[in-house]
Amino acid sequence: MIFDYLIPFLLSFAGVILITPLIKSFALKRNIVDDPRIYPERKIQAKPTPLLGGIAVFTAFSLVLLYYTLFTHRILGGYMLSKHVSGIILAGLLLMVGGYLDDKYDLKPLQQIIWPLLASLVIIAAGIGIPYITNPFGGTLYLDTIKIELFKLGEIPYYFTLWADLLALIWLMGMVYTTKFLDGLDGLVPGVGAIGAFVTFVLSLTKTVAQPETALVSIILGGALLGFIVFSFHPARIFLGEGGSTFIGFMLGVLAIISGAKIATALLIMGIPILDTLWVVLRRVFKERKSPFWGDKKHLHFRLLDIGLSQRQAVLFLYLITAAFGATSLFLKTEEKLTALIVLLGVMLVLAVSLVLIYRYKKSKGNLTPIYGVDKSETKH
Repeated sequence: MIFDYLIPFLLSFAGVILITPLIKSFALKRNIVDDPRIYPERKIQAKPTPLLGGIAVFTAFSLVLLYYTLFTHRILGGYMLSKHVSGIILAGLLLMVGGYLDDKYDLKPLQQIIWPLLASLVIIAAGIGIPYITNPFGGTLYLDTIKIELFKLGEIPYYFTLWADLLALIWLMGMVYTTKFLDGLDGLVPGVGAIGAFVTFVLSLTKTVAQPETALVSIILGGALLGFIVFSFHPARIFLGEGGSTFIGFMLGVLAIISGAKIATALLIMGIPILDTLWVVLRRVFKERKSPFWGDKKHLHFRLLDIGLSQRQAVLFLYLITAAFGATSLFLKTEEKLTALIVLLGVMLVLAVSLVLIYRYKKSKGNLTPIYGVDKSETKH
């Protein structure tokens, strides 16, 4: 059965390999690059690097997804409906448009947020919501009890489901900004995204979930992301850019919903980046009195560089943590995942304290070569 998923995986992988050089050439011709001479205190790459790489990922993913939707019977049915596929592609297109504008014109935060917000609303309008969450202490919490009919298309009514849609919006926006803020080292976000896609793929094929359609979408996404790592692993020849960094978190969030509200699983996969994002945002807002979008070098991935790890070592270390907790989630029941999340929080605290102590020790011994730079995808304002 696994062989049935090899061809779509290879198609999306090969698609990115073929499309990325074209996108790179386009970005260079139009000077859509991340230039370290602009805000040099915020850059870690040595030379201008083209952006827009996310367009290659999205294009390959969408083409393969459309092929399997239109010409096979493997996508539609079960949990995956035609309006879901349309919603995913339209939402992704909105993220690409917003990403292009930001990479080209360096949009302000309020202009940046419009595009993931619109994309999230499109997904909700397409019927991808969170109707319930499983209570880890027993039972189910239903979130679709309050419905407001907005309009009808033909005889099909479309509703605004208060708590389900609101939670879906918060979830998707949170996932978008998690990968957006995580995009600070070469190959980090596409690698973490690929791990998340592969874990979702395996989860979707288990007897408890049994969603071959979701598995197919996941493996297509995983193939596209793995293909992009060929170009983005250090030293990167092209960056994801705004569109790509937001699209990856967005898709992981969407897949978590479609696969049966597997929010806890996604939290385990993305736990370290999510906790890092929460810590950095809270510190900026409450301690430093800055905008949460204000870039700095205090993300976990930069802390790893500060203690002397190379980019490749730091990225591989974060891959390992992501894969470990992602794999663990496949064998845990809902109540056990709560325990795993608590363990994950402990790991994050131990890791953060350890990095600070190692940094201070090396600094006292004069053994530090600090890396000055911040998240490439965060605002420069």
